[in-house]
Amino acid sequence: MKILTVIINCSFLLASIACASSLQEQNKAIATRAFEEILSKGRFELAEQLYAKDFVNHGIHRDATLEEDQAALKGWHQAFSDIPKKLIAEGDLVTVYWVARGTNTGAGNGLPATGKKAELAGITIWRIVDGKIKEEWSAFDQLSMMQQLGLLPSQKPSEANETDATNKKQE
Repeated sequence: MKILTVIINCSFLLASIACASSLQEQNKAIATRAFEEILSKGRFELAEQLYAKDFVNHGIHRDATLEEDQAALKGWHQAFSDIPKKLIAEGDLVTVYWVARGTNTGAGNGLPATGKKAELAGITIWRIVDGKIKEEWSAFDQLSMMQQLGLLPSQKPSEANETDATNKKQE
């Protein structure tokens, strides 16, 4: 009887591991599709298939609805359509490290078209429930992007060295 109990418990354990792995792979496939189809190719009509109706993008200062999020994505797509990524899945969360490259040829998200090339990196975490993206948390290097686009001054390496040297002398 003990052997049978051990076999049953092991079977449940293996089944739960297989299901979790399968769910994580499904969630990674959804995240990959969102990045490739919506962000890179601009197929925003697929948002209904990939995002939950009650989706929330949790911002630092305020949350955004699906409609607000998709409007912002359209602006980013105009400037950065080449987005390679790396995905990590754990449970219902998928973390995407991405690097966006492009030329800012379209005005969007309150930024003017500058015609300048830029590259920025960021991390997006999606919570996927029942095959749909339900929540998002994202962060990226906005300062570097604004400097590359010429919208903010950038510190030259020689200025940085002089500032560092001055600060060390004052200490």
